[in-house]
Amino acid sequence: MRDILSKVTKWWEAGDTVGLATVVRTFRSAPRDPGAALAVSAEGEVVGSVSGGCVEGAVYELSLDVCETGDPVLQTYGVSDNDAFAVGLTCGGILDIFVEPIDQARFPELGEIAAAVERGEPVAVATVIAGPGRIGARRVIWAGDGSDGGAAADGWHVGSSGTLGSGARLDQAVDDDARGMLAQGLTGIRRYGEHGERRGDELSVFVNSFAPPPRMLVFGAIDFAAAVARVGKFLGYHVTVCDARKVFATPARFPDADEVVVEWPHRFLAGTNVDARTVICVLTHDPKFDVPLLEVALRTPAGYIGAMGSRRTHEDRLDRLREVGMTDDELARLRSPIGLDLGARTPEETAVSIAAELIQLRWGGTGTPLTDTEGRIHHQIAG
Repeated sequence: MRDILSKVTKWWEAGDTVGLATVVRTFRSAPRDPGAALAVSAEGEVVGSVSGGCVEGAVYELSLDVCETGDPVLQTYGVSDNDAFAVGLTCGGILDIFVEPIDQARFPELGEIAAAVERGEPVAVATVIAGPGRIGARRVIWAGDGSDGGAAADGWHVGSSGTLGSGARLDQAVDDDARGMLAQGLTGIRRYGEHGERRGDELSVFVNSFAPPPRMLVFGAIDFAAAVARVGKFLGYHVTVCDARKVFATPARFPDADEVVVEWPHRFLAGTNVDARTVICVLTHDPKFDVPLLEVALRTPAGYIGAMGSRRTHEDRLDRLREVGMTDDELARLRSPIGLDLGARTPEETAVSIAAELIQLRWGGTGTPLTDTEGRIHHQIAG
């Protein structure tokens, strides 16, 4: 949805009714993840994708129908017989797609949501997609600064286009879950009893999280860093390059980075927000930079901490880190030498090997050539 949000918002601002189709659940080798979306304008223009091309035609027609009837629909695509070929989903996967009509009356918060996403502020949209509630009812969960009268003590406040259908208990349960999912950047379905009971499953709510992009912190203003910044941006990270040497740490040398910082790496990292989605790439391979930097990095909650260097450099680095008091458990988090074994030599090839390791850890892949494996291709989230 994030990829097509600006276009959908333009149609919405023009007063059009838009058919919005969103992947809400997948099974087996489905080609797109929950949150992927396709939208159809009143004139029949289409943006986005829900299946990489497999069922786009069928979803397009359903989106037009939903715009006419005004009734949202939860539709399943993909089975194991010839019906799969009828709509083109031949990969063996199954998609649940929720199609809804949206316009300024049905979805008045869309403009605010688009503006928040543009500013990099987290926001989640929770929508009833099945069950005894009002199908299509939604709540919008915002991350506020606590300055408005309706803000919660923890800085969150909740805006809603109306109750989800079964009273305050359901609304509160969904709000709590949406906050947790948003903090982790997760999108998916949560199930409740009709009145918000945690052990129930009569009612399905899809939570679409618009979390800010995860951060990639690249330390060391070298040619390898330029390639890593480029591939990091391609993968959707907000990329920062940091180096203490002003002559090397310039925006001109790192055009793909979102920001270039001149500062001692360990000082910069110590004053930077780091969460479980953050990637830290230490490419300095110079003890005066990387030892104090890794001492800070390995005590953060970063999801990935990798350091460049030969195996000899790695062993020397470990010895130096032990001398400053790092424990074996802390050192076990360090991925060094950085990247997967692809035989990479150039900066670009090395960046690909780092990206491959990030993808492997994200999805639980083996790193084995697919031609040598059997069974499902797509993995569930590893962590």
